[in-house]
Parts: sequence; C-alpha cells; structure tokens
Amino acid sequence: MYSLILDSATKILYVALIKDNETLYESYIEGKNDHAKNIVAKVDEALKKSNITVNELNEVIVGIGPGSYTGVRMAVTVAKMLAVFKKNIKLYSISTLKLMASGYDGIVLSMIDARRNNSFGMIIDTKLDKYLINEGLIETDKLKNNKYDFIVTESNYKVNPIYVLEHKEEVKEAHLLVPNYLRDTEAERNLHD
Repeated sequence: MYSLILDSATKILYVALIKDNETLYESYIEGKNDHAKNIVAKVDEALKKSNITVNELNEVIVGIGPGSYTGVRMAVTVAKMLAVFKKNIKLYSISTLKLMASGYDGIVLSMIDARRNNSFGMIIDTKLDKYLINEGLIETDKLKNNKYDFIVTESNYKVNPIYVLEHKEEVKEAHLLVPNYLRDTEAERNLHD
C-alpha cells in the first residue's frame, strides 16, 4: 500500500511517501510563503523517485491545520483533488499539531505562532495518544507554563510517518473536507471590530 502524507500549514512544507511501513521519500522544505509553487513539484518528485505513478497511490493523509490560513489550504486542496479525481485514493486527515508531535516519544508541547502572544497549541502524550491539553488558540505563556518532555514549533519539528499512518482519521466525503483554522482570519476579525 502506498500512502502519501502532506502538510503545508506551517513554515515547513512536509511531503512523505510510504510503502507499507517503509519510508520511500521524505522532504521538509522551509518556505517563504511559497508552498503553492513547491507542493505539486514535491509530490511529483516523491512519485518519480519511488518509481510509481499517481494511479498507484492508495491513500493521502493531509494535515488540516491549524496554521497559516493560506498555507493550510495548499495541502488540503491537493489532497482533495487527488481523492476526488482518482477514485482509488482514500482521503484521511490528521491535526497538523499532532503530526508535528509525532516524531517525539513522550509528553509533547506542539505549537504554532498565532501572533499577539497566542499560539495554536496542544500538549499530547504520544506514547498513550492522550491529549493533556486539547488543541486550541491559547496564550503562549500559559501553554509553556505546563509540564512536557519536548517542545516543538512550526520550524523545528520532525515527523514519524508510521505514527501518522496509525493516527489518521478517515474523511468520508473528500469534497467536504475543510481546514481547521481555529479562528477567523485577521480580515474577518477586523470586520467585526
């Protein structure tokens, strides 16, 4: 079984291709608001380096955020297109914060800067797959004022693709998948002020 993992919700564009439990391809690219120009090229590179075609993919697992409003939509859009137009590809989702924590064994504080001393964050025990603090928009200082073994941010995380495969959630109707933004955009907030 071939599994493609995508996440573009942070400063890092993450792409991995897994066959059964073997990682065939993995890429972390630090972006400068340019994930849109890199994501399709990296998916193509993953397929070519693994000597398979898009028709051989069985599933796509996509990080659905929270994170950058524009960034999170890149991977979600590519994943949805693959699942909608290639009927043999199943679509799954995973929280970007959980994906970021997946490469660490223990209690992990996973956080993404949401500006104004706020973070999209959570604390999870990856050994037990148990949330100690559910993901949300939380004051950064309050989030950091907890016990944890590891702290990962949007620019220093590592992914365990097998953990991601084991904790994916099935998307029943691919065309209905929407990113998890956790808050309105700045423009929407300014409209209400």
